Order: sequence, then C-alpha cells, then structure tokens
Amino acid sequence: MGSFPNSTEVMIRKAIIEDIRPVHRLLSSYGEKGLLLARPLSELYDHLRDFSVLTVQGGAEPIIGVCALGICWEDLAEIRSLAVAEGYKRMGYGARLVQGCLEEAVCLGLKKVFALTYVEGFFASLGFRRVEKSVLPHKVWADCLRCAKYPDCDETAMVIDLGSSGRKRSDACLE
Repeated sequence: MGSFPNSTEVMIRKAIIEDIRPVHRLLSSYGEKGLLLARPLSELYDHLRDFSVLTVQGGAEPIIGVCALGICWEDLAEIRSLAVAEGYKRMGYGARLVQGCLEEAVCLGLKKVFALTYVEGFFASLGFRRVEKSVLPHKVWADCLRCAKYPDCDETAMVIDLGSSGRKRSDACLE
C-alpha cells in the first residue's frame, strides 16, 4: 500500500448514496469472517443517514472505514457496523469513527449508547463499560435473528452513559 496517509488527508463525513456499494463491500468482508453482521444493500440504503465514512484523499479505495449510529429508543442508540479496511487498522481511525458517532448522539440528546462487540478492550478504552445483554431492550435483538450465531451469541454488550462521560451539547450541534 505504500506510505500511510497523514491526518490531513483523512476525513470523516456522513455517508452519501455513492458510498453504499463500497461500504457494503467493506462490511461484507468483515461479515464473511464472522466479525460483524453483514448487511444487505437494501438495508444500507434504508439506513444511509445512520452511517459515517472515513475517506482518504487520493486513496485507492474510496471508503476505508465506516460506522453507524442506530437510534433504538428515546434515550438509547447503538454503535454498529464499525469496520476499518485492512492496512488502516491500529491507526486510531476506528476510535475517531466511534467518537464521531458519540458526538452525534450527544447532539441528538441521547443519554446512552451501546455496542455489541468482540473487541471489548477497544470500547473500554473509549469509556464503554461491560453490561449484561439482558439490560438492553428486547427491540435490540431483532437483528440477532439474522445472525448465523443466533442464539449462541458470543459478543459482549458494552454501554457508555453520555451524561457521565463529560460530553455536553455544544454550539457545534447546531451546525
């Protein structure tokens, strides 16, 4: 791949229609490895507004990272579909994608965000804490029915309380 991009070449932005197919390819590659729930194209189009993408100016791939914030209830959202392309891992991009979603959650007035993950340490480093899956609303488990691992889920449920995390709504939320 050559040299890695510096931070001025990397941008996180909300996804647009032309991003869906590259996002689908990235998520499918993780889904084939059993690392996340792959999503059909139709679902990605339906939930376009949930997604943020990581792009690199002049990069070979248009999208090198993706993360979604799915709203579940009046005070709860989920970090889902977090993926960073091979060759760009362990460079802080996953954390930047999650932080962007958490900032959006604060702007939306949400109080808690959860994630179902195989990488507990990553989310713990961002302020999430482990919880029993049973504390999450039943509505959360609708996607699980499509998972090949259902009902023997081996993911860890993690939650961050946005009120106690020090995050506050800012003027940036009005932009």
